[in-house]
Amino acid sequence: MTQALRVIFAGTPDFAATNLAALLDSQHRVVAVYTQPDRPAGRGRKLTPSPVKALALSHDLPVFQPASLKDGDAQAELAAIDADIMVVVAYGLLLPQAVLDTPALGCLNVHASLLPRWRGAAPIQRAIEAGDSESGVTIMQMDAGLDTGAMLLERRTPITATTTGGELHDTLAELGGEAIVTALDALASEGLTARSQPEAGVTYAAKLSKAEAELDFSQPAARLADKVRAFNPWPVAWCTLGEERLRLWLAIPGEVRHDDPRQVAPGTLLQHDEDALRIACGPHGDEVLCVTQAQLPGGKALPMRELLKARGERFTAGTRLSHQETTR
Repeated sequence: MTQALRVIFAGTPDFAATNLAALLDSQHRVVAVYTQPDRPAGRGRKLTPSPVKALALSHDLPVFQPASLKDGDAQAELAAIDADIMVVVAYGLLLPQAVLDTPALGCLNVHASLLPRWRGAAPIQRAIEAGDSESGVTIMQMDAGLDTGAMLLERRTPITATTTGGELHDTLAELGGEAIVTALDALASEGLTARSQPEAGVTYAAKLSKAEAELDFSQPAARLADKVRAFNPWPVAWCTLGEERLRLWLAIPGEVRHDDPRQVAPGTLLQHDEDALRIACGPHGDEVLCVTQAQLPGGKALPMRELLKARGERFTAGTRLSHQETTR
């Protein structure tokens, strides 16, 4: 039987909470949890604990929420916990070298990509947006760089033509939990071989923004469909229909039909199917994006079949969808 390690866990969102839950079910002992300070949330802007904090408190774990770990007092407080290792998952704060050097076994990161591809803030969505055929999680020995540390272990999963950002998030969160427990088990017994990240293939996953979720229908149908899936459930792809914002939740590349008009402007609505909105796209408007789930202002996301039955007059063939922000 391997030795149980004393673990400090640092993380904030749901993805991290899934990993914390896996550690709590393992033989290893989580002795302290670090997470970001409570943030305002909801209509009342009430201070709300992170998912990691909520889970930690439900297990009576001590929780620390420093605004920064650069402060000497915060570093001394962490050192006093006397942990064997620190596990960091989407924490949101930089770890200075003094913190990286504190635990005897250093600090491990669960990163949601196959490094060195997609270092940075939004690896899950960027992998889908780029049309990657697979993703995964990498257990990395942290250093002072941005996701540049040596790799200890990885787990892979395919990205299919229907995988959304939310679905890949959940899959990788589960894989990450399994992988970090496996890594800690190995470190507590026979050890793990660290591999330096190759210099070739490095890409950076920039943070997501609502503005970039606006669709430009002059792009190819396959690229638009990838973007729609990547940004589901946040920030959600969108365009404008008249003076309103239409949010697109699911879409696939479609087939050009013999009765489709030729030489239409990208963004023009074509004759829709019973269950899909068909939009001319591509540089010359000669490709088709089929939207199968969408949302109008004030309503909820609906299968396109239901939205067309209820509001079909809004989606008349020949209407032009804009990729220019309207004033609201």
